Amino acid sequence: MKRTLGLAAVVALSGVVATSCSSLKQMEKKADQVTYNVTPETLIAKGGMVDLKIDVTYPAKYFKKKVTLEATPVLRFKDGEKAYEMKALQGEKVQGNAEMIPYKAGKTISYTSQIPYEDAMRLSDLEIDILGKKGKKSAQFAPRKIAQGVLATESMVQNVPAIALGKDAFQRIIKEQQEAAIYYLINSANVRSKQMTSEEMKKLQEYIKMAATSEDMRLNGIDVRSYASPDGAVDWNDKLANKRETSSSAFLKKQMRKNKVEQYKDEEFFKNYVVAEDWDGFKKAMEESNIQDKDLILRVLAMHSDPEVREREIKNIASAFATIADQILPKLRRSLFVVNAEKIGYSDEELINLAKSNPAQLNVEELLYAATLFDNAADQLAIYQTCKTQFPNDWRGFNDAGMILFQMGNIAEAKADFEKANSLSSNNPVVQNNLGAVALKNGDLKQAEVYFGAATGAGNEVNYNKGIVAIMGGDYASAVNYFGQCNCVNAALANILAGNNNEALKKLEAGEQIPMAYYLKAVIGARTNNDKMVLDNLRTACSQDASLKALAATDMEFAKYFENNDFVTIVK
Repeated sequence: MKRTLGLAAVVALSGVVATSCSSLKQMEKKADQVTYNVTPETLIAKGGMVDLKIDVTYPAKYFKKKVTLEATPVLRFKDGEKAYEMKALQGEKVQGNAEMIPYKAGKTISYTSQIPYEDAMRLSDLEIDILGKKGKKSAQFAPRKIAQGVLATESMVQNVPAIALGKDAFQRIIKEQQEAAIYYLINSANVRSKQMTSEEMKKLQEYIKMAATSEDMRLNGIDVRSYASPDGAVDWNDKLANKRETSSSAFLKKQMRKNKVEQYKDEEFFKNYVVAEDWDGFKKAMEESNIQDKDLILRVLAMHSDPEVREREIKNIASAFATIADQILPKLRRSLFVVNAEKIGYSDEELINLAKSNPAQLNVEELLYAATLFDNAADQLAIYQTCKTQFPNDWRGFNDAGMILFQMGNIAEAKADFEKANSLSSNNPVVQNNLGAVALKNGDLKQAEVYFGAATGAGNEVNYNKGIVAIMGGDYASAVNYFGQCNCVNAALANILAGNNNEALKKLEAGEQIPMAYYLKAVIGARTNNDKMVLDNLRTACSQDASLKALAATDMEFAKYFENNDFVTIVK
């Protein structure tokens, strides 16, 4: 009797195990009845991530009531794989917290996840790994491929940030003016000897002689401006001012002749101005004075434009007029000489020679400008290094040396120079841009954004760099706006990614015809189903830059051409 019961128990237990295993085997056997709709069909790298969306439909009477499934999408590629987040599902009689799939009705679920992008993912298979469980039993289903490849067009962004120059303020020709005045007695146009020999007049004559004879100076002309003070009759003042112009011009020409300045012979060299009543000069002198009733007098000037009315009203202010007559009016009875000249700096050739042989002879503006005259990066760097030594408190020498080092690929050294420039000119937008370029080159996207945000106003370089950041961050619309009218490959790439193929093609046609420009034209051809455009441009791109062959051979933009004989020949 005991034997019979034991045998029955074993048989019963075997039935349970068989049933358990049978449920998992049936689900594995019918796994192809489960449908997976991957959106998009080919995965896309965006913002450095590969997003995944799957709508999974489990048909009616498929999902056994006591079964639990752990479904894990896995992207498998050469020499590696990357798993997305596992999704747990359970039958309706399982006690658990996973999403339940009813046996009779079946169900469609939506799944989303993301993983960081790697270049090896370009050629890959997206597979579903499923681990089925029922009680203590488990079964690993065969992996099921549901999608292929990752479209990584975003990764073709050229991470070559634009560096901003600390610009020089060099001016080869600097305009100069030298002024001096002679003053007249009331109602007189005679130039007094005291005025002829004043220190002011001596300096003016010396300047005229120097400007006329120096090789680095050019004498362009002299203005003779003669005035009468605004007291007395207008007609009389007009005649008086003209007489003062005549006497002052005669005096000046005589002195120029004496000093052998030949321009005295040229009437066009002199520009003569006559002001009968110098109300503007009167107003300015009053504003600068401490005369009693100054504000009242200024109100008179504002209220009346007629010179006779002005004079009468001012004379009525008896408390102030005596002081005006003593302190203000004598300064307005004058002829003013304004000498216009130009100081001519070193020529480009002279600057190049001096920068190499005797840089100590150059000021900071000349030295910074001289560096821009060299084509060789090593020569430019040498000049900027000299600038750092001669002018250690000027941020531009350090910034511009960093710029050359950055362009030469010495990022760490460039960063050190930029940081020194920043210490000399804190929060300078130019330096902030360049520190952002270093961060971007080093892959620190967040820090680069901070620097570029602080670099507003530094120039077009900032927007260009923000465009690179926007592409890397997956914000293609913003990238298009940042690049604006730029006809560069990054601007074209931004438009391709944003779906603006026509605009992208315009930029590529207008821009520099470099290998990547032809490659992107091929991408546009693939997106617009233009086989000739694909093959012709890809052939040119790969012939100019052989490294693009490997890129094209793994680029899902050209997936439908992978078996095309012409394509295979091009990328071989």
